[in-house]
Order: sequence, then C-alpha cells, then structure tokens
Amino acid sequence: MTEFIDALDVAVARMLARVDGPLHVGAPLGLGKPHRLLNALYDAALADPTRPLTLYTALSLDPPAGGDDLEGRFLGPFAERHFGKDFVRLKYVDALRRDALPSHVAVEEFYLQSGAMLGSTQSQRRYASLNYTHVARALADRGVNVLVQKVASNEDASRFSLSSNTDLTFDAIDALLAAGRPRPLLVAEVDPQLPWLGGTAAVDAAFFDLVVTPPPPYPRLFGLPRQPVSDADYAIGFLASALVRDGGTLQIGIGTLADALSHALALRHTDNAAYRRVLHALDPDIARHPAVRRCGGLDPFVQGLYGCSEMINEGFRRLVEVGVIRRRVVDKAALMRRANDGSASALDQELIARDGEFLHGAFYLGSPDFYAWLRGLDADTCRGIGMKRVGEVNELYGLDEGLERLQRRDARFFNSCMMATALGSAVSDGLDDGRVVSGVGGQYNFVAMAHALPDARSALLLRASREDGGRRVSNIRWHYGHTTIPRHLRDLYITEYGIADVRGLTDEDCVLAMTRIADAAHQSHLLERARASRKLDPRFVAPPAWARNTPERLREALAPLRRDGSLPDYPLGSDFDAVEQRLLQALGWLKSRTATRGGRLRTIVAALRDGRTDDADALRRMALDAPSGIRERLLARLLALGLSSTAVAHGDGPARPSAG
Repeated sequence: MTEFIDALDVAVARMLARVDGPLHVGAPLGLGKPHRLLNALYDAALADPTRPLTLYTALSLDPPAGGDDLEGRFLGPFAERHFGKDFVRLKYVDALRRDALPSHVAVEEFYLQSGAMLGSTQSQRRYASLNYTHVARALADRGVNVLVQKVASNEDASRFSLSSNTDLTFDAIDALLAAGRPRPLLVAEVDPQLPWLGGTAAVDAAFFDLVVTPPPPYPRLFGLPRQPVSDADYAIGFLASALVRDGGTLQIGIGTLADALSHALALRHTDNAAYRRVLHALDPDIARHPAVRRCGGLDPFVQGLYGCSEMINEGFRRLVEVGVIRRRVVDKAALMRRANDGSASALDQELIARDGEFLHGAFYLGSPDFYAWLRGLDADTCRGIGMKRVGEVNELYGLDEGLERLQRRDARFFNSCMMATALGSAVSDGLDDGRVVSGVGGQYNFVAMAHALPDARSALLLRASREDGGRRVSNIRWHYGHTTIPRHLRDLYITEYGIADVRGLTDEDCVLAMTRIADAAHQSHLLERARASRKLDPRFVAPPAWARNTPERLREALAPLRRDGSLPDYPLGSDFDAVEQRLLQALGWLKSRTATRGGRLRTIVAALRDGRTDDADALRRMALDAPSGIRERLLARLLALGLSSTAVAHGDGPARPSAG
C-alpha cells in the first residue's frame, strides 16, 4: 500500500526503516530532483555515520551566488529575483564544491552542471563517464535500493505524473529486476509547481511506496536564464537550419546555439524572405552548398517536423507555437509506413491526427516562461507531447527498431561541442588533463544513430574561436588530449564561417573542409601541422576567400539584420530587464579587456581617466550610484567605462563585443 506523508523527516525515517544497510539512492537529473527530500536525507546521513549513503544522479542544478565584485553585484540580486528567496539549494552540492562530503557519504554523477565542478576533487573522482542510455544498467550494477523523484499530482492524488523526468525511472526499475535485484523503494515528492503531462508519464498512486507532500511554501522551479545570442551563434544557427528537410525529424541541444537554430527555423517558416536575407549575408551561395542541396532546404515547412530529443526546451516551445513542429507519429508501424510513402487514406490521416504525437522527450528544462507554457497547454497540444524513457528517445535499437526507423525519417541531430580536431573528432565534455566539464549525456547516442539511419545526419556546432587569457584561440585544433566523439564517426561540423561535410572523407579532404570553416588567423597553423603529419599535399595553398573568416567581417555582414530586428539579442525572450541587459553587455566588454595583466592595467587607467556614464539606473542596480571607499569608486569607474563603451552609438543599436 502507498503511504502518504506530509512531513519530510517522517518520510526519511520511513526510508531508513524500510531499507536495510547502506542507502544507494537514485535521483533524476535536473528538474525532477526533489531538493527538500534530498536535503532531509543528507541531514539524516550526517547525523548517523553508521548508515552510509551513496547518491547516484546527474545535473545537480545550483543557482549562481552573489559577491562584492562586479559579477557578484550583478548575479546576487538577479538570482534572488529569478530563482526566488526561498529556492532550496542542494546541501550536498555545497559540500562537493568545498570537498567537504563526509567519508560515509558519496555522490556519483554522470553529467555535471557545465564547468561547475572543475575545482572539486570529490566530484571529479566520483564522476561516471556513461552514455545516457547506459545509466540504467549502471544503476542496477550498483544495487540501487531507493529511487526518489519529484512529481505532479492530479486533484485527488490518485495519479501522479513523472512530468519533467521520464528518462530513467522506468528503465532503472526494469534493469534492476532483469539483474535479479529487488524492486527499489520508490519515493515521490509532490510539487504543485510541476506541470502535469499525461500519457506514459502518468502512473497510478500505487506505483510509489511513499508519497510525501511537504508543506508550503513551494519554491519556484529552477529556471535557466536565457542568454543573449551573439553574431557567431546566429551564423551557426542559420547555417544549421538550412540542413533541415521538411517532413523530417529534429533533435537539438541547449544553449545559445540551440536558441539561434530555433529562431532560424521559426523565421524560415514565418518570414521566409527575412530568413533568406540572413543566409545571403552569411553566404550568397548557400542554396548551392553541396550539403544543403543533398540534405536540407530553405523553404517554409509544409509537412512540418517531428521533434525527438532527449531534452525538450525553450526552442521546441517556439517551434510548436509557430507550427514548425507538427508532424505527428503513431506507434503503429503499418500506419507510419503508409504515412511515409504517401498512401495513407483519409481514415489513416484521421487516426494520426487523433492519436499521434509531434514531440517526444525524456526530460525538460527551461525558463519560468517555458514552465508556464507547459502548465497552460490546451488539451490537443498537451496530447501531442509524449514524455518517454531515454531508451526510447536516444536509442534506435530499443523496444521497436522498425517503428522508430519509420518515425525518425530525415532525422537531423544538432548538438554542440567545445572543440573539434582537423581530423574530425569532437571534444564536448572534458579537458585534456582528465577533468570533466559536463558529461557525454546523449551526444554519442545521437551521433551514432545518425550513422545507423539511412537518411539521417549529425551536425556538431561550435564557435570557430574563443577568448582565452586575453587572446583568441582556435576551437578547431590539430590534436587534443581528450575525445568525446571519435573521428570515425565524423559527419557535419558547423562554425560561424560555414558547413563542413566530412562524413566518409579521406583525412586530407577532412583537414581541408575543417580548415575552411576555421578562423582565418588560425588556418595556417592547421595546414602546417597537416603537412608535417603527412596528411596534406605540401603544394596546397589556401584560397583567398578563406581569409574572409574573421569576426569583424561577420559583424559587418550581420549589422543591418541586427538593426532591422531579424536577429534580436534574445530571440526566445529574456529573463533580464532592460537595465540588466545593458549591464550584461558592459560586463562582457570589461571581461574581454581585463583577461590579461596588461589589459587590466590599461582598462583601469582608461576607467580612471574616462569612466563616466549617464546610466544612473545601471549604477543604482549595481549599488554603485553612491560609491564609498577606494574599491567601490574604482568599480564604479570601471562599470561606467563599460557602459559608455557599449552604449547606443549613432542610432545603430547596442555596440557588441567581438562575435564568438
């Protein structure tokens, strides 16, 4: 019988009483993690060293903290407003950051909040490098005996929705039972803020052993702040959008590259003339690019797309709203076969419209506006969204491979990476010293699936260069000491300077294609390394057109489209008010100019000499409108310099730091 509890300490006491020996607890990644319940369990573990606790999870979300420097003065008030004063931070995350977990408590994650744990020895030691679809098997190997999850409830608490996280719960239970292990204790924490999604996400109350409904207040769901989209991001997103075929399947990742791609696909459908103007500014010959001719298109969507992505995010919301994501699929192979070959009858089409779903995901994460959209969906749209096991979304060789092949026609899988090599391997999750930035997640799954489906393609998106220590370094390397995607799975790469179709190419042709989309300042180094490694004809000379791959030329090409509104700073909406948006530009400008010791000194001198601004609202927002003491006066001057340097000039809109 399901036991209903309204106190966290009672729920923890029941868990400890019903599980013998060490606790091996599994918790969802991201939004589905029950923060209050996990904190109560962590407190109980601290109080009793005789009961070892190991937590298996991923993506432990933690809001940014404030401070007394410029960044901290910006983040502190924003975090309090955006996440709420009562947001519950995970206590084990704070302990991990300080390497302060006690010896009888361990936390093992297969995906980390990006860059958050680079300095944590305990986190780096207990990172598990796993494909998303292999996690359930790993949980069974570790003998997980408790699964906890945040859920949404119907009115009479007779049914619950796994809502944000259907990804691993069902698969983990099946893996444990298949391994001959007992069914784990299933514990739900009800959160009234969590949107209800039905279908396979909904279960009867009897599915859970314990259901705890803590008393209010109920903290806000973790909202990802939407970031401004740079010129480089837009260039990458629009070039990627030209590879999408009408009637196909779409998977996208998260971040500003995904935002730019989503905006491009929406504009392609709703204002095709504006869409083509952007592409023409990037590449007048884009329609004749071999990859676009072979697997893409530039026209509006007549059939629409089917979304099949491990994560449903802000971009999918926009694409559903404008009618790009609307191709429905059903779990009937014969019917899907007729729909694909054009022989579907009127009755078939009626069945697909009634029973079909146009968007499948294994978890979701986004902004507060995104959660409000999910809560307010009309019945038909809600029925069109199906939350699935990660094994059904990320894996082709799952419950029904034949059906999934029919559903996922013309699939395009778009993910980002930090770096790529000239020979076609990708670096997405870690550094060459072994430290983990984030995790593999589902990237390998989608890359491999693109090679397994006859009409699918995988595109990895990356900025051609980045700032590091005050200088621009290439993100296309000759070699790197860590690889996420091996070069034998190379497919499509996209930077702000073009599309490299490297699937099946020889090493020499791959090197040339990758160098063609690199920053002009770094091309000669790549070619020199290729010649030295016997991968390139020594007589090869780079065409003059390659020298156009510069941030300055890109900024100049896109400036008119920035001014006319085709490329807004925040295409999917903003979580920052107007003052904060100005501050973000100023802080970004200052960061790029103070990355080196010399740069810091020059910027300080300039601030003391010229640091003045009329933007009183921005100074007030940073509590620097009435600075006291030498340090605050210097911060105020620096901020004023940043604000004046990025202010509206000549009516052309905000000045922007170099793209990328």
